[in-house]
Amino acid sequence: IGIPTARWAKARQPSDVKVAMKKLGATSCILKTCTLGYDGKGQAKFTQGMDLDTLWDNLKSKEIIVEDLIDFKHEISCLVARDAFGGLALYDPVLNEHKNHILSKSTVPAPLPPSLLKKAKSYARKIAEHIDLVGILAIEFFVTNQGDILANEMAPRPHNSGHWTIDACAVSQFEQHVRTVCGLPVGATTRHSDAVMLNLIGDDINLCPKYLTKPNACVHIYGKAEIRSGRKMGHITLLKNKTN
Repeated sequence: IGIPTARWAKARQPSDVKVAMKKLGATSCILKTCTLGYDGKGQAKFTQGMDLDTLWDNLKSKEIIVEDLIDFKHEISCLVARDAFGGLALYDPVLNEHKNHILSKSTVPAPLPPSLLKKAKSYARKIAEHIDLVGILAIEFFVTNQGDILANEMAPRPHNSGHWTIDACAVSQFEQHVRTVCGLPVGATTRHSDAVMLNLIGDDINLCPKYLTKPNACVHIYGKAEIRSGRKMGHITLLKNKTN
């Protein structure tokens, strides 16, 4: 549908990976499962000379995407909601920052050129309409060092990078999802505040007390019984006055 991505090829067995890499002219690539990938799971970097059979087995998938390595500068994501009547609403794109392949921080509005953010929203709209979306869809984009946008991954559900909508928007991503799948019209995506969302990962949950006294901090604790390294235990949304 005319939306740029990284160069890629399909693989159904390890030997296909080597053929794909030759086709791409690459010595390194990213192997991705076609579904159920998140927080660095469902993907692996492969460089010629590594044990490809073991990497393949660890991915536990019958079909793999062999993707060219992208030297990107930023990752942004855009959430789009669409109802059964064709009504569509877009949230402002956010700038994402990661630690150990897990989302750590999302900032909205993304401090990037307006023309770039407008293009991301137009791509999100085009994808939602092309697949006849009913529900909410998060689309992650790479922003390259040259200022280009490449579609990377899609998640057809409420997304971690959209948790800020609970506190900063008239209608959250979760309400949008319920509305759209229940045959109700999409709601307004109006943002009444700027926001920074901080994930509480593992022992970060112990930082909660210092935020409870901040008037602009909205603390969300997920109630998980066990703290584990890399586990999302909650998030904090810091609000400030809206900028244009």
